[in-house]
Amino acid sequence: MNQSTKDEIKGNMHDAKGTTKEKAGQITDNPNLTAKGQNERLAGKVQKKVGQIEKVLEK
Repeated sequence: MNQSTKDEIKGNMHDAKGTTKEKAGQITDNPNLTAKGQNERLAGKVQKKVGQIEKVLEK
């Protein structure tokens, strides 16, 4: 498996975990958990984009 594919998969996982944390923080009215979820979601999106860019550059 290429590194770019691994980055995309990890990015998707971080995005999903971040969404879950964000929703849990909203439900429990926990602003810290909501913020952590938003940060993790953003990190996941960045990692996914890095993987996509690596794929383009490999070709």
